[in-house]
Amino acid sequence: MTSLGDDDVLLPSVGELCEGPTWDARTGRLVWVDILAGRVHSADPVTRDHACVEIGMPVGCLSPRMSGGWVAAVERGFLFLDDRWAPTAPVVPAPGQRDGTRFNDGLCDPRGRFWAGTLSYDEAPGAGCLYRYDGEQVVQVLDDVTISNGIDWSPDGSIMYYVDTAAGTVDVMDFDDDSGTPTARRTLVSVDPAEGAPDGITVDIEGFVWLALWGGGCVRRYSPDGRLDRTLRLPVSRVTSVVFGGADLDHLFVTTAWDGLTGAERAQQPLAGSVFSHRPGVRGRAPSPFLS
Repeated sequence: MTSLGDDDVLLPSVGELCEGPTWDARTGRLVWVDILAGRVHSADPVTRDHACVEIGMPVGCLSPRMSGGWVAAVERGFLFLDDRWAPTAPVVPAPGQRDGTRFNDGLCDPRGRFWAGTLSYDEAPGAGCLYRYDGEQVVQVLDDVTISNGIDWSPDGSIMYYVDTAAGTVDVMDFDDDSGTPTARRTLVSVDPAEGAPDGITVDIEGFVWLALWGGGCVRRYSPDGRLDRTLRLPVSRVTSVVFGGADLDHLFVTTAWDGLTGAERAQQPLAGSVFSHRPGVRGRAPSPFLS
């Protein structure tokens, strides 16, 4: 087990619900969101230059676009933004999205289709869905989701990994890259609720899955067959997501939160809401940009 501490903090206590980290190779910056505050953060991990903008609505995740700018999954659909974070078109709604829900985590698949899912503000069971957006059409792929969360693909693109936090599992599905269709869903990892709840994930170049545990104070690395390989312990309980970045994609960035902590708990966890950086000795993969 490896423990992260003060020396591993990229930026201390920068957000209430930091999530959705992604590496922007175009600028050499880490980008992430503070979901409920509707803020997008970015930072240079070398100089620690930090910028923050408000987009005026909750934002769950985002991805750089091939054509420039960004696509974001916001509270009620998908939004295009330019490189200065100004909207360039109205929000594209998601069919069947229920009232009282918002978008959460997501990622582009190897073909550049953007996947993101929803959850109910009151976390009502089965109120969420997982959607796929190709720039022209939003398609509902999964329903009966409670807290749609981390998603990624194996290095060869044949397997999709998916987290519904309420289920306490990391599931895998066979993935048809041409059609963007996942099938044969089954559980790869099941986490004891006493050890935390599965949240964001990323898959490294060796095909191992890195899993953030909300309430578990750690990040775990699992082999493609579900074996626990290693654990990174953090000095905060609410660990939200992970992504590889840096010039050589050899830094693992970890986002955390103070959302829901009591005053006493925050006092005990002064680094809650920080972004951490760690070199685990393995590289990640460059994120696929949105296809349009």
